[in-house]
Amino acid sequence: MAAFASGLASTIFYSPSLRTTTGQATLSSPTRIRSSPHVFRGIQSFRRFSQNVTADRFNSFSCNCLSAVSTSTIDYEFTDGGKEVELRLRLKTGEILSPKDISVDADGTSLAVKEKRNGLLITLLETNQLFDKIVPSETIWYIDEDQLVVNMKKVDGELKWPDIVESWESLTAGMMQLLKGASIYIVGDSTEINQKVSRELAAGLGYSPLDSKELLESFSKQTIDSWILAGGPDSVAEAESSVLESLSSHVRTVVSTLGGKHGAAGRADQWRHLYSGFTVWVSQTEATDEESAKEEARRNKQEREIGYSNADVVVKLQGWDPTHAKSVAQASLSALKQLIISDKGLPGKKSLYIRLGCRGDWPNIKPPGWDPSSDTGAHPQFT
Repeated sequence: MAAFASGLASTIFYSPSLRTTTGQATLSSPTRIRSSPHVFRGIQSFRRFSQNVTADRFNSFSCNCLSAVSTSTIDYEFTDGGKEVELRLRLKTGEILSPKDISVDADGTSLAVKEKRNGLLITLLETNQLFDKIVPSETIWYIDEDQLVVNMKKVDGELKWPDIVESWESLTAGMMQLLKGASIYIVGDSTEINQKVSRELAAGLGYSPLDSKELLESFSKQTIDSWILAGGPDSVAEAESSVLESLSSHVRTVVSTLGGKHGAAGRADQWRHLYSGFTVWVSQTEATDEESAKEEARRNKQEREIGYSNADVVVKLQGWDPTHAKSVAQASLSALKQLIISDKGLPGKKSLYIRLGCRGDWPNIKPPGWDPSSDTGAHPQFT
């Protein structure tokens, strides 16, 4: 799975096959332990790390949203100290190591820690997806008795890291500080995919899951298919738009929307209330690599008649398997994290948009009192 930013939106390319083609031996995180504060004594080495990364050391994709972490079985402790984060790796007991036996390579979002043992270089931890960016030149490491301590300076000192790596657990915990209660809408051609991904997101974030299909069928006492046969797809889209209006003032919800031509999200003129939250477009693709998916996303964004092109972030799926819904949900959170970190004012702007009545003036919010029906010219943006 690879991520990149494209204009305002962030885009994720997800392929289940990347689990076996990224070259990562292990995708599970190392064991995390908790202990009382450690007393420093017997420090053997203190080094400042200068950026020196081998080109083929890490995954060629810009972001591995499965949080690939290759490690031997090793315990570690992690602490967020505000502007810096500290990682403590437990070394093998009974061995006396020198600085020459340790290799620490760091990049903006990558970290590789290796230990020389019996003439072999053993990987203690290797990830190409730290929770956020670090300043490589400010990375220091030293040996403290039986622990290797790696101290890294964060690029964004205000962002709290739940863990050293980006994973489902760290994303669901860390996104709360970024979303600030803003709701999430899952849109796309497949109602089934929208439903399954939104349920995973709601469960992980502790948000309320809402399903426009279920709400519509409960209200009308008929299935969506029956409704389409009786009243046509336009009537269903209009009804869903009314449901979205009623949900637009809600906070901490994940809303699954209808897919297909009868869904409101697929219509560019029905997005007035979808703008109230962060929207994720889950789109199936035949692209086989990141670059192809990136180009497809650019073309999609230019096709303004497609309602989904209004989405804040895009997740491109190469195939679909319901058992991978959690991985797609993780990709969605990763893309949203990138988007909000790039503009931390977005959650507040969403809140302002709701307070002003969801008038359709996103992202260039007009001053209070603006009436879209009588708009005849340009207005200054209101923030």
